[in-house]
Amino acid sequence: MTATLIENARLIDPEAGTDAPGWLLIRAGRIAAVGREEAPPGAEERIDARGHCLAPGIVDWGVKIGEPGERHKESFRSAGRAAAAGGVTTLVTRPDTAPPLDNPEALEFVRRRAAEAAEVRIHPMAALTKGCAGAEMTEIGFLMDAGAVAFTDAFRVTGDARVLSRALAYARGLGALVVAHPQEPGLSRGAAATSGKFATLKGLPAVSPMAERMGIDRDIALVEMTGAAVHFDQITTARALPPLERAKRNGFDVTAGVCVHHLTLNELDVADYRTFFKLTPPLRAEEDRAAVVEALRSGLIDVLCSMHTPQDEESKRLPFEEAAAGAVGLETLLPAALRLYHAGALDLPALFRAMALNPARRLGLEAGTLREGAPADLVLFDPDAPFVLDRWKMQSKSKNTPFDGARLQGRVRGTWVGGRRVHGDA
Repeated sequence: MTATLIENARLIDPEAGTDAPGWLLIRAGRIAAVGREEAPPGAEERIDARGHCLAPGIVDWGVKIGEPGERHKESFRSAGRAAAAGGVTTLVTRPDTAPPLDNPEALEFVRRRAAEAAEVRIHPMAALTKGCAGAEMTEIGFLMDAGAVAFTDAFRVTGDARVLSRALAYARGLGALVVAHPQEPGLSRGAAATSGKFATLKGLPAVSPMAERMGIDRDIALVEMTGAAVHFDQITTARALPPLERAKRNGFDVTAGVCVHHLTLNELDVADYRTFFKLTPPLRAEEDRAAVVEALRSGLIDVLCSMHTPQDEESKRLPFEEAAAGAVGLETLLPAALRLYHAGALDLPALFRAMALNPARRLGLEAGTLREGAPADLVLFDPDAPFVLDRWKMQSKSKNTPFDGARLQGRVRGTWVGGRRVHGDA
């Protein structure tokens, strides 16, 4: 049984909240031992980490892959390569494909294709309503049996509260997790920016931050009514934080996430109408960005993800209002998140708690930890290595990143999935 020893590492343990030098031993695809004293002898392969950080592999929640229907934007193979290059070892994928993943047969296709083509772990979410149309709920029980880890209509908000309440009640009975997108759909429809002086000066159709507040207020009321477990995928405004805090304080089974783009960019970044900065929801004011960073630091917001949304050049090279929303993020999640670390906003254990441990725990996945016996899903990275991002060198099929040409810090030196190295050679 081959053993691999990674020594001279800086171990980032989000579960223990520690950042300390040490070593880690891999055997049979799992973490066999972790220590800080002298490394044990006898390992067939020894890797010198050179003082770089060794952390649990990232669990990226909310990844869009174009299979079925839009393989030209992103395939399982290209997404797997991009994830490995970015230190992401587990993808939790969205069901808003073409057609949506709303039946067991479609889910089985996705699981089979993922196993064949991707070198990282892939866990699909299924649609909450048929066609993600918000009119009739899916067969949640059958989809759970087929491997769905959660249920969502992604960015398509269910406007009919009766339909949503029935779906939540049904999910509660089966112990299923529902992922909600907190927006008031009428107010947010067609918006390309956040309302305010900047959007007015630029002449962009905008949505008030209150749309997010109204959406989360409604959904929390339905959680109170049904007792369902709900994760809010994107909390991006200061106004949405008080109801989230009250819901948690009152003991409701709710968690929340945020996209790295909303933590590191703001509405001023679209000043020259660059469509790579058009996201859903739109980028917010600096005051909102700072408030959400603090919420992540305090633990009010649980999960940090990329919300990877590939779009081809044709759908992005349009007037800002008409361009498709979304950005790729599998390869930029870690270096972008490290902006928060270098700014002193969060330490590395806190970052990996949000990017690995918390999403794994919420979804019931065996990941996100350096505990002995856990799967050896790991990322080795140099948090200080500077580089300028060139989007044409990215592994994703689509290149729609807002960080093109940006100065970033943090390079992945190695990625392991189940003890097998899938990226890096040193």
